[in-house]
Amino acid sequence: MALYERQLTGQIVKRMAEPRRFLQIITGPRQTGKTVAVEQALEKTNTPQHFVSADTATVASRQWLENEWRQARALTAKASGEALLVVDEIQRVQDWSLATKALWDEDSHRKTPLKVLLTGSSSMLLQKGMAESLMGRFELLYSTHWSYRECQEAFGYSLEDYLFFGGYPGAAALKDDVARWARYIGTTIVEPTISQDVLMMEEVRKPALLRALFMLGASYSAQELSYTKMIGQLQDAGNTVTVAHYLDLLQKAGMLCGLQKFSLEKTRTQRSAPRLMVFDPSLMTYAEGARRKRLLEDPEAYGHLVESAVGAYLLARGREEGFDVFYWRERDQEVDFIIQQGSAITAIEVKSGRLRRPGGSLAFLKKYPQALALIVGSPSVPLEDFLLGRVALFESAV
Repeated sequence: MALYERQLTGQIVKRMAEPRRFLQIITGPRQTGKTVAVEQALEKTNTPQHFVSADTATVASRQWLENEWRQARALTAKASGEALLVVDEIQRVQDWSLATKALWDEDSHRKTPLKVLLTGSSSMLLQKGMAESLMGRFELLYSTHWSYRECQEAFGYSLEDYLFFGGYPGAAALKDDVARWARYIGTTIVEPTISQDVLMMEEVRKPALLRALFMLGASYSAQELSYTKMIGQLQDAGNTVTVAHYLDLLQKAGMLCGLQKFSLEKTRTQRSAPRLMVFDPSLMTYAEGARRKRLLEDPEAYGHLVESAVGAYLLARGREEGFDVFYWRERDQEVDFIIQQGSAITAIEVKSGRLRRPGGSLAFLKKYPQALALIVGSPSVPLEDFLLGRVALFESAV
């Protein structure tokens, strides 16, 4: 049976067909299919290629990378034309960004027609290296968590399947055994992300606190929770600066973020208490542990799960399309999500079954009359249609 082909595969093929201009870097959370997308793309090109993985290298040193790069260079001479080097999980290479910069610049100076494609998890080291050493030399492609549409097409998911099991393709085969599915999420995704993509790449003085913050934040997904309240529920939590820093690390790892309150005054946005949001609904399901059954049976819990799925969808779209995601609250009025792309603003309320005060969008539109309003879960915007990508997120330009 052929593997499902994501849009990312076509994007990679297109980039590889272009003239050599930039390093291409594919980044995204663990187990979202970066390597598979690259392998599918490589099958669609006749360009001579050299594929290596730093994840399986005995010692992923700078010398190792230089040796592999030289082998790829040799392909350009042998073929008398372009060749392609692909390095999977590049962040495993010590000083990878400095080494890559030196080798790339050397090829540019010598006009060596070697195209380079790198992949890596959303670790702090990968992002730090891109920012510090490779500015102006790379383009990014994102491998986000799988959407409901992709899970429906690839695995036959129902809407309820997606809300509960989320968008990790490797876990799809285990959905008929919830306990086994949860073990997979924990041992293959959550713990390796924390222990390898965060703790090994960034100085974290309280690893237990980081893990506890993830579990707390994921279980409170789609809820506003101040840093003071978080500290009150975490043992040995330290101060708000520490908790905010750890939440930022979890965001960079593609697990959990804190949405900020929308305001055109940016200083007010930065001071607000965060609305916690998982990047995939399965992370909320996993964090519920023995209580996860209530997510489909309790209206309040189900409401937060639905809102988390909508939030995860918006975060993924925002990453790919370049818009920001917020929430809004003013006194007793609230809007679940505010998305902003330049001057375009959309207010999104989610009718999910939990009791709440209505009219948040109306109050928001009074303050920001230029905004578009969407009520997800209403007859005009059904939840399933929204998550399948059938609803425009911004008003079309006239």
